[in-house]
Amino acid sequence: MKALRLSVTSVAVVTLAAGLLVCTALHAADSSQTSKSTVDTLLPKDQRKAAPEFSLAGADGKPIDLANYRGKVVLLDFWATWCGGCKLEIPWYMEFDTKYKREGLAVIGVSMDEDGWKAVKPFLAQTRDPETGGNTAMKYPVVIGNDTLAKQYNLTSMPMTLLIDREGKIALSHTGVVNKDDFEGHIRRLLQ
Repeated sequence: MKALRLSVTSVAVVTLAAGLLVCTALHAADSSQTSKSTVDTLLPKDQRKAAPEFSLAGADGKPIDLANYRGKVVLLDFWATWCGGCKLEIPWYMEFDTKYKREGLAVIGVSMDEDGWKAVKPFLAQTRDPETGGNTAMKYPVVIGNDTLAKQYNLTSMPMTLLIDREGKIALSHTGVVNKDDFEGHIRRLLQ
């Protein structure tokens, strides 16, 4: 456990620096612009593996069970309050949640903050992130991740975002800041 925690902490420092650089570069551009360098493809259905199940407490203390989201497309976002790239994506995921919820999209945020709710609750209480200026008033469920979940999902750095199909299988896993338009296209395809 300690080895992973040190590894995640070491990666956190590098990810924070990279995230800040990305945020600085993208903040100067119009918010509708995204990096075109990162393009993903959905895994073919026969190559998708089942997403590891979890049950973790949300901010209200009630359990969030991934199994309860079967039949929906799930955007699973591993993030942290110190991660600049993560905070850049949060407003995009809030937009996707609002736009596609009725079609069957569910967004779940998994915070990997070492201080857990002590760091996350104040972050959730604000409406704008002072670093990025982005909207952080998440309406979707947020849970606190742990080392076991990080290992199960092969989390090596953040942000890391997965798209889980309606059958509970991982259709896409992306490490780093996603290309917003590309990612939205994948969401639309999975919702069909």
